[in-house]
Amino acid sequence: MKGLVLSGGKGTRLYPLTYTKAKQLIPVANKPVLFRVIEAIRDAGITEIGIVVGDTAAEVKEAVGRGGRWGVNITYIHQSAPAGLAHAVKESREFLGDDRFVMFLGDNCIEGGISPLIEQFGRSDWNCQIVLTRVNDASQFGVAELDEDGKILRLVEKPKEPKSDLALVGIYMFDNTIWEAIEHIKPSWRGELEITDAIQYLVDHNCRVFPYIHRGWWIDTGKKMDMLDANRLVLEEIEHKIEGFVDKDSQITGKVTVEKGAEVINSVIRGPAIIGEHTRIVNTYIGPFTAIFHHSEIEDSEIEHSIVLENSSIKSIPFRIEDSLIGRNVKIHRSPIKPKAYKLMLGDNSDVGIL
Repeated sequence: MKGLVLSGGKGTRLYPLTYTKAKQLIPVANKPVLFRVIEAIRDAGITEIGIVVGDTAAEVKEAVGRGGRWGVNITYIHQSAPAGLAHAVKESREFLGDDRFVMFLGDNCIEGGISPLIEQFGRSDWNCQIVLTRVNDASQFGVAELDEDGKILRLVEKPKEPKSDLALVGIYMFDNTIWEAIEHIKPSWRGELEITDAIQYLVDHNCRVFPYIHRGWWIDTGKKMDMLDANRLVLEEIEHKIEGFVDKDSQITGKVTVEKGAEVINSVIRGPAIIGEHTRIVNTYIGPFTAIFHHSEIEDSEIEHSIVLENSSIKSIPFRIEDSLIGRNVKIHRSPIKPKAYKLMLGDNSDVGIL
């Protein structure tokens, strides 16, 4: 089998952060989501992986390279336009050929990986396998309706009034019957070739489409709180270790990682939390579910349930920072200038809460 990862898209729901950074490269527990997807595919025994890229292609290529660090071979596929998931598959045909393949959206996190699914599909004679999970608001996703025997009746992309709470989670497995399906579907009202329409074609033409209902957690990291939820869940899962320096005046409680070159001085860290390489934590409280990426500095401040990206600085903040996603090269500090006032420079669509 081959792997196909979709890593295009503008990430508009994470603006302004994704004005300057591909959404798939935002880290969860200090590892970009896209890296976690590649590892999940690799761990399932797949070494030939195609990554579909768009406007952020240069950044994705620089971060991922040719795949050597994971022991896989990466092929980049440029999608000519953001015209839907089925369109991305169509433009990947040269890479995929007639091989079976798994398609994974590059901004998804799923508990337990996909090895059991790949093994199950590999042993079967199914033409397609889709992964479903129950959600509270299915109108934001592709939705599957099943009959009493658990077989697929129909798939609908982002219905206004969903008839099911089963959402497609962005993991699909196909054989070469998908090519006929894609050739016969038309663009939706959104002007896109929908993968749900292609799978519906397979259902309507008596192909073997198996719905797998995932029971663990799954997160589409498209919004700030989704990113923080994924960060929280992954921090609970990963193996933690102290590789950096922690002085005798600091207190480390619970599951905490301090990466190589990091320093923790006269501070309190309550896990689960992770401190990135060459980051300094001084006279600071780091609360649970916090990830500080590499080459950052937090001093005389308090922060919890947050993600701080690389090369950022937070100093002498008199209130606790919570539920925050802070971008790279950000400086948050107290100004000595009088009169005292909040002085802000914010990008479009920013969301700031003030005490």
